[in-house]
Amino acid sequence: MLGVVKQHQPAENSVADVNNYCTVSSILPMEDQPALLRTMPSDSMDDIELKNIQLQFPTARTLSRDDTNTTEEQVMTEKGSILVAIQGDRRKPAIMSFHDIGLNYIANFQAFFNYIDMRALLENFCVYHVNAPGQEEGAPALPEDYIYPTMDELADMLNIVMAHYNLKSVIGFGVGAGANILARFALNYPNKVECMCLINCASTQAGWIEWGYQKMNLRNLRAKGMTEGVRDYLMWHHFGKGTDERNHDLVEVYKQYFERHVQPVNLALFIDSYIRRSDLSISRETDPGKKNDNTLRMSVMNITGAFSPHIDDTVTLNGRLDPTNSTWMKIQDCGMVLEEQPGKVCEAFRLFLQGQGYGKCVTPQ
Repeated sequence: MLGVVKQHQPAENSVADVNNYCTVSSILPMEDQPALLRTMPSDSMDDIELKNIQLQFPTARTLSRDDTNTTEEQVMTEKGSILVAIQGDRRKPAIMSFHDIGLNYIANFQAFFNYIDMRALLENFCVYHVNAPGQEEGAPALPEDYIYPTMDELADMLNIVMAHYNLKSVIGFGVGAGANILARFALNYPNKVECMCLINCASTQAGWIEWGYQKMNLRNLRAKGMTEGVRDYLMWHHFGKGTDERNHDLVEVYKQYFERHVQPVNLALFIDSYIRRSDLSISRETDPGKKNDNTLRMSVMNITGAFSPHIDDTVTLNGRLDPTNSTWMKIQDCGMVLEEQPGKVCEAFRLFLQGQGYGKCVTPQ
């Protein structure tokens, strides 16, 4: 019996009870001792915790319009109308977002900007989500004679959007192709951009490998629509390597999105403009008197994911920026950072905005 007592690890407040049990156990017969154990006080914390557990069933991830706080409007430009979705109080400081290829503002930003910590931050900002022509949800195929805007022309469209909404300056937030467009806009209109968060941003021309793969994608999109090969390339572009080993549900959502909700002809036009992009022609200047002449003048947060295929692009961009006002960040365990690690990106963005003088706006409550 003493062996049984030694194996029991009592809580501090039950030492006296165990001692009493040891005393009584030497008197009671063996068959009565289990009944005595059941009547002893015990630490029931585990039972209390189990009783207080409430099962939480996550809502299904969707890529469709379900945010009643977002207003969609059409803005006319020289290249036709573009969709701008506005989220937040228009009297607040403006954030302008631009999406990547294969996506639109819903598929690229809806989940992130509705993330609980991000919603709290956005109570003090207004987001203007700009969509490239023909990339919005349910868009019809663009006319055959439509000449799609170049990357520089897409950047100039942002100036028209700002004039339409009477915006003096914005905070840029772009991913992939959208990040490249925002960088071009910032180079042409440096006084209209306060700062930028660029994710997977390329600052150079498309390489031969990218050019070759995308040319095959263009041929398939125009002739056959969204083929399995195009879908797999888009999955690699956004999630990087090892997608099958990560969030299975999220991967399936995006596979279905590419197959069912992307207008293939319009996507082909956008991809064609992206792979024809010119070099940003920026460089890091060591002369303090000229450091703002050849690079982005505003503060830049340059983000990528550890599994992203665009790490080298972000490293190249980082080497061309002024180190005194730029930050490079690689987030672990993800490729599509806004979907896989929204909490880390939100926290980094909040601290970045604090550093730009928005302390009162972004201080957590």
